[in-house]
Amino acid sequence: MAEVLQDFFDDNALLYGKILEDRVQRGWEDVLGPTIMRYTQNLYVKNQVLYVSLSSSVLRNELTLCRERLVKSLNEYAGANVINAIIIR
Repeated sequence: MAEVLQDFFDDNALLYGKILEDRVQRGWEDVLGPTIMRYTQNLYVKNQVLYVSLSSSVLRNELTLCRERLVKSLNEYAGANVINAIIIR
């Protein structure tokens, strides 16, 4: 079964990439928790960059300071190197 899935994703790399991007987006809440998610207004991945819009300027500043750690944690959650950077607005 695993071999069949691997062959399918090898043939459909774009689909696999979208699945990994979705994992990163879901990981935002799982890694950071529901409190952070309440302040998250928009979240998407484009060109291996995670874009996040937050409604709290204090939270925005705090998360900006630990972006590298967040990239590492979200990639570990997704199980692949999906994003290279995070832009927090």
